[in-house]
Amino acid sequence: MDISGVKLEGRAALVTGAGVGIGRAAAEALAACGAFVGVHYHASQSGAEETLARVREVGGDGLLIQADLTAPEQCRQLVDQFVERAGRLDILVNNAGSPVERVRMEDCPLETWEQLISVNLTSAFLVTQRAIPHLRASGNGVIVNNLSLSVQTGGANGAGPYAIAKGGLQVMTRTLARELAPEVRTNAIMPGVIETRHHEMFRSPERMEQYRQETPLGRNGQAEEVAAAIAFLASDAARFINGATLDINGGRFLR
Repeated sequence: MDISGVKLEGRAALVTGAGVGIGRAAAEALAACGAFVGVHYHASQSGAEETLARVREVGGDGLLIQADLTAPEQCRQLVDQFVERAGRLDILVNNAGSPVERVRMEDCPLETWEQLISVNLTSAFLVTQRAIPHLRASGNGVIVNNLSLSVQTGGANGAGPYAIAKGGLQVMTRTLARELAPEVRTNAIMPGVIETRHHEMFRSPERMEQYRQETPLGRNGQAEEVAAAIAFLASDAARFINGATLDINGGRFLR
């Protein structure tokens, strides 16, 4: 991952869901570019500790913060604790989320629907809302939201409720881009099939191979490639990018 040209010295970044996968890679990339990084986790403490170790291996520094983002007060405390310890907040990466379970719309219990909306949309809203005053105070604040390929596919094979929640996050991205500019830029990334634990949990090896064959670049993506895009969007190199969604999918929709 060559992000040597991205400079984030003196900035503080909070990454939600940073214990594994794209969140871990994002924390490491932001640290490699010079940012002080908040590594948020819910249940994967050992994973978050490994993330922080990697942050320090690349010459950066940061801290761990545990929070259940389905609990509104803990969303607020997450931001408060980070700012109290870091002294500022310049970059917010709303990465935390989960498909929870696959279920068709007609069979989706209200409890499952509400859980999917809470985990993937409401949590980002609450964390962002608490972060906005600090991002404004930065004078160069950045929000990057992590969406899903399912926003484009419509949530096939029981991923509909998850796709709807992530679609809401895309609309929130555009809304914030209007409301918070020029003090804060808001963008989103839309990863394709990335070889992380997330896809291993919900996709068979055969399905992952099928995705590889369907992608014009001839392979699935890596978390580090998504993280590089996050670091770019957080940097001054992207200072005229606002309200955009960056596809990171190897060209899957060119066919």
